[in-house]
Parts: sequence; structure tokens; C-alpha cells
Amino acid sequence: MSKRTLRKERWTLSFDPRLKHLLIKESRKRGIYPVNLLEQIVRERFNPYGHTDVEDSVAYIREIRKGSRNQSDNAFLEEIRAWQRSNS
Repeated sequence: MSKRTLRKERWTLSFDPRLKHLLIKESRKRGIYPVNLLEQIVRERFNPYGHTDVEDSVAYIREIRKGSRNQSDNAFLEEIRAWQRSNS
């Protein structure tokens, strides 16, 4: 029996040109390939324990805080403490 040659699976994704430009621009800033940046984004967003895969924790917290601008800092910190107490 001959061994099968392993083929790398290729994907083709269609993007909005503006998103594609943004992705390429951001990957150049970070000095990584665009596909690596996509993998990081997917890993951070869809992993149920995404906080473990976050590379820049400060930027991650800033992004979370953008969603809750109407909540005070003290209320936000109290919510985190309550979550920690619940052993979640």
C-alpha cells in the first residue's frame, strides 16, 4: 500500500474590501501574517475561556469597557468581584 500524501487544506474566504484592508493593515503593524491575525481573533472570540488566549489584556479590557460606558468604574469592578465570588 502506498502512503497517501498529506495535502494542506486550503480555504477561500470572501471579505468586504474595507475589512480586508483593515486586516492587512493591522497584521502589518503587528508584523504577522494576516491568517495568523484571523486565527487570533477567532480564538479570542469563540473560545469559551477566551481570556486565557488574549495576548494584550489591556486592550481586551478596554474593549469590554467600551460596551458598558454607562456603567461606573466602581460598578464594573463590583461586577467582576461578584463574578469571582460565584466561582464561575
